[in-house]
Amino acid sequence: MGSFDWDLRGGLLDLDPSALAVLGLRPEEYDGRAVSATRLIPAEEAARLRARARQVLKQGLDGFGAYYRTRGQDGVLRTLHSQAQIRFDDKGRPARIVGVVRAADTVAERATIGRDRAGVTERLTSLMEQAVSVDDVTAALNDAEVLGSLGAMGVMLGMVGGGRMHLLVHPGLDLVLPVQERSRLDEPLPMAATVVTGTPRFVGAPSEFRRRYPTMWPGVDPFPLGAGAYLPLVVESRCIGVLGVLFPEPHVFPQEERDLLVTLAGGIAQGLQRAMLHGQEHDLAESLQRAMLPRVIPAVPGATIAVRYRSARLGRNVGGDWYDVIELPGAVGVTVGDVQGHDTEAAAVMGQLRMALSAYVAEGHPPATALARTSTFLRELDTDRFATCTYVKCDLASGELRIVRAGHLDVLVRRRDGACRWIDSAGGLPLGLSAEFSGSGAIYHPVTRAVLAPGETMLLCTDGLVELPGTDLGSRMCALSDAMAAGPAEVEPLADHLLDMAAAQKGGDDMALLLLRRDA
Repeated sequence: MGSFDWDLRGGLLDLDPSALAVLGLRPEEYDGRAVSATRLIPAEEAARLRARARQVLKQGLDGFGAYYRTRGQDGVLRTLHSQAQIRFDDKGRPARIVGVVRAADTVAERATIGRDRAGVTERLTSLMEQAVSVDDVTAALNDAEVLGSLGAMGVMLGMVGGGRMHLLVHPGLDLVLPVQERSRLDEPLPMAATVVTGTPRFVGAPSEFRRRYPTMWPGVDPFPLGAGAYLPLVVESRCIGVLGVLFPEPHVFPQEERDLLVTLAGGIAQGLQRAMLHGQEHDLAESLQRAMLPRVIPAVPGATIAVRYRSARLGRNVGGDWYDVIELPGAVGVTVGDVQGHDTEAAAVMGQLRMALSAYVAEGHPPATALARTSTFLRELDTDRFATCTYVKCDLASGELRIVRAGHLDVLVRRRDGACRWIDSAGGLPLGLSAEFSGSGAIYHPVTRAVLAPGETMLLCTDGLVELPGTDLGSRMCALSDAMAAGPAEVEPLADHLLDMAAAQKGGDDMALLLLRRDA
């Protein structure tokens, strides 16, 4: 066991004679510089140690321990353990690291290192379970601590498609071989051969690369590639890709390590498959949602209008939010609503409901009547869903607003000076429920009258812009009002501003909004 004192500012590393012996450094050849000692640590080990140090500093700790490998001046590869404390200056910045270093070569410590590797593998598998896109998978593989624990210098991920191997190269690896980027599966390359046979391949030395894959060798020779493990990514008896784990030095793959790597590949394969399905389902659901919304917003003389929709969920969890703009003689009708639920049925009901309300409004029915008929229409759809909605008829000549609410949010107005106010309007039951509880009597949706002055802008939105689990709705509505007051004057950038503000809160709900400014 030896001691060390590392001056981080001066770049000096003081090692006592025992520490020099542990590290395999000759005292007469060591110049006292930290770089002369740290260069003995392989790049992947150094990356893992840096990641560990960053984690310690982030947690506010002043000490840590770590296992790592070095190769001394005598050429011997050693496994070491260091226990260190971080000393800070008067401004709280790391100034020195002091501690002890010793050889970690007992059977018990080798078992500890093995458990550490298995723990990192479990961590990576957990990341795969959370991945919802292929980018998430590659980001999880780009982890210095994982690579360091495996002793790897990089990871290559190949996806099978169209009879070819499409290669994704780990960002920290400079090894890019054109022959591998879109190779055919019948070419004599390790990743292609792994797909064809469906079995792992382990290449332990550069000479083995040269002998087994001669067409690949000219591109590999200039790089410090010592060994590689190529593992099939199999899902439901089908190989969807290959994971290549590359090592900087010749490597012996004992059975325990092979089993570990195969387990790692299994977790990555499952995560990759889930991520691909998530992407397909999300694209399908979002396409369905957008198909139910108006394709074109009409240009209305006397008004400037902006609409936005954003899905905040993944997979099949598409929502029932909608907006619509209906041209009327001398006026315009605008509406925003939300069907209960987050699935394809909600989107389908939303599409029918939006078109029904638009048809009743276009027929010339007053706002209250149009909403009442839409509520009856929803009840007759034979669905247990209900919907909330705000509909506003705006006379652009006089600025008169006739507002009808069915369990939805009020209208927010920004005056020309930027000040904002919520219009306190009477409300009725949500659509569907109002028809259910009306019995044989008329469905009642009270009308609130207000005026939108020239240059003023009104906002209709769904609850995704204001609701956030664990927060008070009133404070969230105040926050939305403040955001609208502080936003840009023009409606298009203002719509982006409000949507981005709400999306940053990560409330997990869909969002739809409609802005209408009455022009002077």
